[in-house]
Amino acid sequence: MAHVQITMLEGRTVEQKRRAVKRITEVMKEELNVNPEKMTIAIVEVPRHSYARNGILISDRTSI
Repeated sequence: MAHVQITMLEGRTVEQKRRAVKRITEVMKEELNVNPEKMTIAIVEVPRHSYARNGILISDRTSI
């Protein structure tokens, strides 16, 4: 069994996430011989005001 967790800033569309999990599943199957039926993927979306880099909230940055 394999579990993949993706943490990212919120804002992607459902279609983008749909395509991403499909490709991630394909890669895990091809490269690591993971049975897709035994694999789970969790997408954790974080608001910009709850994510920081280098001591600065992402929401306070002008560019990432």
